[in-house]
Amino acid sequence: MSGLPSAGKGPAMLVPGHDLAAQGISTSARLFWNLTTAPLVEHAIARGEGRLAKDGPLVVATGRHTGRSARDKYTVCDDLTRDAVWWNAGNQPMEPQHFEALKADFLAALGRKDRLFVQDLYGGSQSEHQVRVRVVNEMAWHSLFIRTMLVRPERAALAGFVPDFTIIDLPSFRAEPARHGCRSETVIAVNLSERLILIGGTLYGGEMKKSVFGLLNWLLPERGVMPMHCSANVGPAGDTAIFFGLSGTGKTTLSADSSRSLIGDDEHGWSDTAVFNFEGGCYAKMIRLSAEAEPEIFATTRRFGTLLENVVMDEESRTLDLDDASLAENTRGAYPLEFIPNVVPEAMGPPPRNIIMLTADAFGILPPIARLTPEQAMYHFLSGYTARVAGTEIGVVEPEATFSTCFGAPFMPRHPSVYGNLLKERIARGGVDCWLVNTGWTGGQYGTGRRMPIQVTRALLNAALDGSLRNVSFRRDPFFGFQVPVVVPGVDGTILDPRATWADGAAYDAQARRLVAMFVKNFEQFEAHVEPGVREAAPRAA
Repeated sequence: MSGLPSAGKGPAMLVPGHDLAAQGISTSARLFWNLTTAPLVEHAIARGEGRLAKDGPLVVATGRHTGRSARDKYTVCDDLTRDAVWWNAGNQPMEPQHFEALKADFLAALGRKDRLFVQDLYGGSQSEHQVRVRVVNEMAWHSLFIRTMLVRPERAALAGFVPDFTIIDLPSFRAEPARHGCRSETVIAVNLSERLILIGGTLYGGEMKKSVFGLLNWLLPERGVMPMHCSANVGPAGDTAIFFGLSGTGKTTLSADSSRSLIGDDEHGWSDTAVFNFEGGCYAKMIRLSAEAEPEIFATTRRFGTLLENVVMDEESRTLDLDDASLAENTRGAYPLEFIPNVVPEAMGPPPRNIIMLTADAFGILPPIARLTPEQAMYHFLSGYTARVAGTEIGVVEPEATFSTCFGAPFMPRHPSVYGNLLKERIARGGVDCWLVNTGWTGGQYGTGRRMPIQVTRALLNAALDGSLRNVSFRRDPFFGFQVPVVVPGVDGTILDPRATWADGAAYDAQARRLVAMFVKNFEQFEAHVEPGVREAAPRAA
């Protein structure tokens, strides 16, 4: 370990007065506090946690956990959470006595470690709505990951840092289902009353990131702030746009617009005065990334300070192969926001003028763009629709509808109506224009039609964001009731009417009715929690 930073108060460290002992956490480990990127990379390489690629990124492998372990996540059910949490498969209850046993075993394991890495960070870039998070790691690369992903305080602020919440992440820990009330050796346990999150049995870094997102989704609604799983950018005139969308809909790609400045790519809050990023970094998919399609993100794979998960690398040349999915399809890169050109330095913009809800409709039914009323926006926000394409399994010949409420159901601890009502109120208060954009298929469903041309999507988005789309003629969609533009300068009018792109109009109508039925069936779970106007915004079989 010669040449590496030592424990204590050195030039690379900043130890707060309120340390682990002040929190009742006892350990004989050497503690490495608030290390910056270079020392953390040095530790990770010296400990055999990762290797440097040819152009500078640190490359690590996460083993069998190459994504979130959603079935192993629990929230302690107590007086605070019993009636406030939306209990479901994404929010499973854990009994307090099971958490106490888990906590005791975690702290015992922590006490036996020879070294630990501690980061004091913020969730949220708007100071009045930040949550102070302390993260304790046994892996140096995990400490680098979370330092990259969250908002990094000014060094002067660290001396007086007192955490609101603490995360302890021990990949080497093995949970005992009978003793700890969980399903397997992997566990993510959230205790909102004790303000403590325990993560064990997984190397996947994203568990920490999404745990902080879950905290903000719990805390901010009580302050009237809307937490969102979305990307956001701002135009030259100071007009903020929000992009909701599930994986594969183009959320990251479409928000990375050279004519606009990026606020962030994944998690944001909407307060009375700002749209603000929850994070200080980006966590982008790397599989099959190309310099031509996404040059800004591709460039981060050639920089020191980027952390790459499960990316295949040639052992001798240390050259990356971004097309190789042999370790995981979900290869990821974590890098600071400032690695992206044209980023907003303070990671904030004014309240939005436009909201874009992205869907990749593989059934070929939805138009490339439609204007939504506030009630329709809440309906589609609660629905969170996209579609997986056929061909992923033998014998699957039809696209598969996917509904993830609020475009992020696994991260929403409260009932979806809480977030939906917040969104509707803010849309109405701010006079925000709302648009549904289909980046999926046109001219038929997947296998028959074609993917919506990216040039069409960008042209329609530009028209929506610059205000020119307000001045065109619209028609009412007979199935979904939203307003669809009839003519947009520079765009082929045929593609604006999805039925006209199908060779068989009757086949389109039949498929549209099937999709309407899927929407209606999915929304049954929300009907008792929304106002009549939102229920009336539902699609209908024409």
